[in-house]
Amino acid sequence: MSTALGNDQENTNAVKVNTGAFEYAKELIKQGRIVADGRGAWSEHHPSAVEENEFIRLHGLGEYAKWHLGIDDRYAENTKRRYKFPYGDFKNVHRCGVLAAQSRASQYKYYEIENAAAQLKAMIATIMETHAKR
Repeated sequence: MSTALGNDQENTNAVKVNTGAFEYAKELIKQGRIVADGRGAWSEHHPSAVEENEFIRLHGLGEYAKWHLGIDDRYAENTKRRYKFPYGDFKNVHRCGVLAAQSRASQYKYYEIENAAAQLKAMIATIMETHAKR
């Protein structure tokens, strides 16, 4: 039984916050590149596998990585599997993507990623409130 717990802990430790993506998302939000959609919209708004592959073909995995809040160290840098918790559509930050990332990170106990997503969610809320007052 302790072996299973150890493996779970090992898997949890393998996924870390992608600080470059977190900083990139904050910049996009500051620039107003936000889609202020609802919680359930991510299933329709997230990029398809075809769109992901085309983005990688045109821009490379380094740019692809910027759109994912998590890095899974168990996978090589030159693989899509390494990048977890997408938050946007390669153009804008989607509120629904941030909410989905936060929820999934909480579910799997990736607390650093959950916290990063919560910070992005708060930034989006602040910008939405500011625009609503105008």
